[in-house]
Amino acid sequence: MPDCALEHENAVAVDRFRELLRIPTMSRNEIETTQWQYFDSFVEALPRLYPELHATVERTLIARHSMLYRWAGREPGAPTILMAHYDVVPAEEEGWEHPPFAADLVGSDQDRVLWGRGTLDDKGALVAILEAVDALVGAGHLPQHDVYLSFGHDEETTGKGAQAVVAHLAERGIRPAMVVDEGGAIVEGVFPAVHDPIAVVGVSEKGITTLRLQVSQPGGHASTPPRMSAPVRLARAITRLNGRPFPARLSETDLQMIETLGGHASGPLRHVFTRARLLKPLLIAAFGRLSDETRAIVRTTTAVTRLSGSLASNALAEEAYAEVNVRIAVGSTVEETLRHVRRAIGDPFVEVIVVDANEPSSVSPTSGAEWESIRESIAETFPEAIVSPYVMLGASDSRHFTAISDAVYRFTPFEMSTEERGTLHARNERIRVATWLRGIGFYAALLRSR
Repeated sequence: MPDCALEHENAVAVDRFRELLRIPTMSRNEIETTQWQYFDSFVEALPRLYPELHATVERTLIARHSMLYRWAGREPGAPTILMAHYDVVPAEEEGWEHPPFAADLVGSDQDRVLWGRGTLDDKGALVAILEAVDALVGAGHLPQHDVYLSFGHDEETTGKGAQAVVAHLAERGIRPAMVVDEGGAIVEGVFPAVHDPIAVVGVSEKGITTLRLQVSQPGGHASTPPRMSAPVRLARAITRLNGRPFPARLSETDLQMIETLGGHASGPLRHVFTRARLLKPLLIAAFGRLSDETRAIVRTTTAVTRLSGSLASNALAEEAYAEVNVRIAVGSTVEETLRHVRRAIGDPFVEVIVVDANEPSSVSPTSGAEWESIRESIAETFPEAIVSPYVMLGASDSRHFTAISDAVYRFTPFEMSTEERGTLHARNERIRVATWLRGIGFYAALLRSR
C-alpha cells in the first residue's frame, strides 16, 4: 500500500478512536449513578463508524450494553474470542494535563500521543480489534473458524456483562479454542538484568476477594470511652493482619517466567535465574524484598481499602468495619485465605465477613496450537520482544471465560513504559499513536492465523 494511502487509513482510524474516547462511559460502583445514556451512545456509534464490518459481522446485545459479535468462519470448528471492555474508571478534569475525555492529540509524526481515559484501559484494545477486523473484512478475508468479539460494559465494577456472555455461549454449547483479553503488555525494565522488551502474556490471574472486618459493640458518649472501643479493636486487627503476611511461594508459571527471562539476563543473575528450580528458596526470599510488585508475585496480598466508624465525632462507634481487598495467589484458595486471616487477627470479637469471592483462575497451557498462535503473532509484530508467561496480578473479565475454555490468555499488544503503566486508573492516561497502530497489526496477525 502506498505511504500516502496508509497514512490516510491510519488518520481515519485515529479519528474513530478519538470519537469513541470522547464518550464518557464511566462505570460506578453505585450502579444507580451510572450515566447509561453514554453507554447507549457508544453502542450506537459503532455501526456508523464501521458500516462494512457491521454489514458482515452479526452483533448481539447482551445484558443491554455488552456486545457479542460473531464473524462466521469458512468451516465448523472451535471459535476464537477476542475480548475488551469499553467502560472506564471515573475521571475528573482536575489534575489532568489534558481533559480526560477531550481525546487531545499532541505532537507530530512518530511522537504523537493521544490523551484520555480509556486509551490504555481498555478502549484502546477494543478499537484496535475493530480496526483489525474491519480491514480484514474489507480485504475479503474469512477466518477458518468462527471469531467472536466480546466487548463488556462493566468490567471495572461487577463484570456482569461478561458473565452473561459466558452464560449465552454455554447455553449454545460453544466452547472456544482460545480467548484473548487485556492483561500483559510489552514492557521494559521490569525484570532484573533483562534489557530487551518483554511481552508478558497472562496465563492465569490471582483470585480477587473482598472481606469485611467488622466489630459491633455498645455505643455511648465519647467522654467515657471503654479501654477497647470498636475502632481500636478494628485497628488492632488490621495491624495484626498487616504484620502477618501470607506464605511466599513460586508457582509453576512463575518458575517458567523466571527461566524464560533468565536466558536473556546479563551478568551473574543469568546463572541464578536459569537455575530457578534449584534456587527456589533464594528467589522466593529475593522476590519478597525487591519491590511491591515482586512481593505480590510470590504471595497472597491484602490491602485495606475502606474504613468506617462512628457517625459523629462525639459518639462511640457501635459498629466499625474495614474492607480488605485480597488477591489470592495461584495455588491457594478462598478457604485457605480465610483461615489465615482469622488466625492472623486472633480475636473472636472481630467478625470476618466474605463480601464476594473468586478463586484464582485455572492456568492456561504454554504449549500447543493456541499458545503458538499468540507467540507467533507477537513475534511478527514485535520481533524484538521476549515472550513470557506470567500470572496476572489484577483481575479481568476473562476469568469468567475459563468456565468454557481451557486456553484463556491476557495480553494487550501495546508498548507501555513504567510512567505510562502508572496512568492506569490514574490521571493523565495516554497512549503513543505509533504504539496503538502497531497493536492493530498484532490483532490482524492473530486473526489471520485463526
